[in-house]
Amino acid sequence: MRNSERRLFVNGPDPADKIRTVGGVVLLRDDNAALLQLRDNKPGLNAAGLWVFPGGHCEPGESLEAGARREFREDTGYVCAALRWVTRILHPSDDGRLTYQLGMFACRYDGLQPIHCFEGQAVEFILRAQAAFHPMPEYVPRVWDMAIEKLAG
Repeated sequence: MRNSERRLFVNGPDPADKIRTVGGVVLLRDDNAALLQLRDNKPGLNAAGLWVFPGGHCEPGESLEAGARREFREDTGYVCAALRWVTRILHPSDDGRLTYQLGMFACRYDGLQPIHCFEGQAVEFILRAQAAFHPMPEYVPRVWDMAIEKLAG
C-alpha cells in the first residue's frame, strides 16, 4: 500500500464523531443579568454542578439556531423572539474525549413569559457582577460579555 493510500484508512472512529454540536441562548434582562442554569451534579455529566447558559445538543440536520431555540424552550419553557448570533466556540468535555462546538445566540427577556426549570437543578437570572460567585466554565463570562455587546443599542 502506498503512503497516499494509507492516509485514506484511519484506525478507530472518525474524528468528526468526537465533536458534538450544541446550541445555547444567552437570555438577558434589561440590567444585563443572564439566565443561567445550574447543571445537575451527576458523575459523568459534562459541566456537572456548574452554571451555564441553557441549551443542548442539536439534532441531526437541525441548524444551530433551531437547536438553540428548541433546547432553550425544552429547558425553560421560554419561547425566544429574535435571536442574535453571538459566537461559535470549541470547548473540550471535562474528560477530554469530546469537543463541544457551541453556537451561542442572544435574546432580550420580554419580562412577560414565565421561566421554568425543566432541566438541571435551577435556573436563575444572575447579575454580571455576581458571576464570580457562581462556579461556571471559563467561557461563560466571555460569551456573556459578547452577548451584552451584541444586544447593546
